[in-house]
Parts: sequence; structure tokens; C-alpha cells
Amino acid sequence: MTDAFTGKTWWIIGASEGLGAALAQAIDARGASVILSARSGDKLTQLATTLNDAQVLPMDVTNTDSVNKAAAQARHADAMLYCVGTYEPMDAKVWEATAVEHMIDTNFTGAARVLADVVPHYVTRGSGHIMLIGSLSGYRGLPAAVGYSASKAALMHLGENLLLDLRGTGVTVQMANPGYIKTRLTAKNDFAMPQIMSPEAAADHVIRAIDSGRFETAFPRPFAWLFKWGRYLPRALFNRVF
Repeated sequence: MTDAFTGKTWWIIGASEGLGAALAQAIDARGASVILSARSGDKLTQLATTLNDAQVLPMDVTNTDSVNKAAAQARHADAMLYCVGTYEPMDAKVWEATAVEHMIDTNFTGAARVLADVVPHYVTRGSGHIMLIGSLSGYRGLPAAVGYSASKAALMHLGENLLLDLRGTGVTVQMANPGYIKTRLTAKNDFAMPQIMSPEAAADHVIRAIDSGRFETAFPRPFAWLFKWGRYLPRALFNRVF
């Protein structure tokens, strides 16, 4: 199998902390150059000092001009990894429009903004690698997940679209769907989170998913099985679990 990392350049979007930062470190350790993007230039600069070959490229995925300018500077990248995520636990009965719209704009529409440049460029070039970070919560509707669950489901569906449309173009499309990761976002939860992972452990899963060449990887097992195969359970039975 072709090495996806050694001598390659990966554009990591959402690299300032959590899983994105852990992935930047893991990909750097595999011999790749990295382009680090997120809104926080200071955090990216600090992370870059710990890496072998890193370029800092601040970008706000909710701003089209910011995305276009950054994409123009990252066109030499061999691969793009979208690891942006924002989350607010929310029950539909207490709907907060601004928070819901921000989750959708960041987690899904932001990816579409980036892909609007990346996909045509990779297709024209005849090579490229796209990795999207979804979520186990995107497999089926969950309680108190208005905005987040739906936005991740949309991103995962978009990945399926890309897989079909980009066959034969030289562009590789992959998707990794993690469970709970210990970050400032999951710290907002007031419930038990089974098999919660460190960012480093989750990054290791993503790296192994990239190496595998599989389109879709859900982790950690066996928790992931509940979500991935739960789509085929009767809805009433699935809902009873939650």
C-alpha cells in the first residue's frame, strides 16, 4: 500500500487543539509536512514549534474570504484533513438558534467551503487525499444533540457523495467517525461517556484508518458497533437504549 505520509504535505484544518493537534503531531511523526489551520493563530504557532516541518495558516471556516485565501496558499498540499468541530449540548425544547446555526456552519458548511476549492483542484491535478472527521453521533438522531448530531450526519453523507463521484479521479476519500474524546467540548457533558479516549488515542485510530485505505472507520469498538449497526435496529429499540 502507498505510504500516505512520508514526504507528503497534509493540510490539517482544526489543528489548534484536541484531536486536530494530536493528529498534527502524529502525522508529523510519520514524516509528513503539515499545514496547520484554525482560527487561533497563537495556538497554531505554539504547536508548530513542537513539529519538524509545519506551516501556520490561520483560517476561519465560517468566512468564505478567509477560506479562499487560505486555500490558495495550501494548493500544494497532497492531502486535506477536516477536523473542525464545535459542540453545545442542547435539547430541542430549549432551542438556541444562534448556537445551532454556528454548529452547522462550522461542522458542515465550513467543510463544504473548503471542499469547494479542494475537490476541483485535486480532480484537475489527478491526485489528492481527503479525510473527514465525522462522529458516532452522526449515525442516528440522539437526544440533546440538536445541531451537532445533524451537522456531523451531513458531513458523513457528503463524504459518501464524494466517494462515489471521485472514483477514477486519483482522489482518495476517507472518513473517520470517533466516539467521545476528552476535550473542552466533551467537558460540557454531564453524563457518563463510555470508552472516552484521549486525543492521542483517537489520533492513533485515525492514522491507522488512513493506513488501512478503508473509506469508513468507526471507533472505539465495541461502543462504535452500537451506533453503526444500530441504524438497522427498529427505531423504538434504538431509542430505548438512550
